[in-house]
Amino acid sequence: MTSLSELRFFTTPAHDCSYLDDRQAITLFVDPLARIDTDMYSSLSAVGFRRSGNHIYRPYCQTCTACIPVRIPVAKFQPKRRHNRVLNKNDDVVIKKVPPSVNDEYFGLYKRYIDVRHADGDMYPAEIEQFESFLVDGRPEAIFFEFRVKRDLLAIAVADKLNDGLSAIYTFFDPEKEGRSPGVLAVLHLIRETQRLKLDYLYLGYWIKQCHKMNYKMDYKPTELYVNNHWIPVY
Repeated sequence: MTSLSELRFFTTPAHDCSYLDDRQAITLFVDPLARIDTDMYSSLSAVGFRRSGNHIYRPYCQTCTACIPVRIPVAKFQPKRRHNRVLNKNDDVVIKKVPPSVNDEYFGLYKRYIDVRHADGDMYPAEIEQFESFLVDGRPEAIFFEFRVKRDLLAIAVADKLNDGLSAIYTFFDPEKEGRSPGVLAVLHLIRETQRLKLDYLYLGYWIKQCHKMNYKMDYKPTELYVNNHWIPVY
């Protein structure tokens, strides 16, 4: 089995940063031909790597360290009053774990979400092939969590099951139901699911202080930030 030290990595050319308007970004990718099993994938996540589709990567910018990996040590998590309000508001939601797949219902929800929430991003316009490669075909560890109100699909949260936790890959929801705070509900459910599985962490990807859209990742305390090759607790 390939060890972490034996892996090959590749970098992209500098390109416009997706999050900070005045920055150029470089991304470090794990060799896409390498055999990455769950143990290796878990080890990479523990040192700040992330997954998109079947690509495992992390930022590698030479003059910027704005992207900081973040995770929640779920045993220590203390819900705030507003978290409990979200749970109470959604006590009629039924959550079901299902295998990743693509169908008209899932893609229709994804398309509405992208059209309303991310029309200015590089995922617009939503395409079914992109949905499949991004969320369905990426890794065998992936899980879909359906959130339904009666028969209506409210949200889908996609997560990977690692050796030490769950990695939150992506959540999309009905933009007309934003009053239910489905994004918060998804994170709270993933915290509970991580606890139920007796795993240690919920990985939330990267946090950028200057990016307003990422502020929510610091709303679940305590949090750990990966800085200078160490996980630093933030209370």
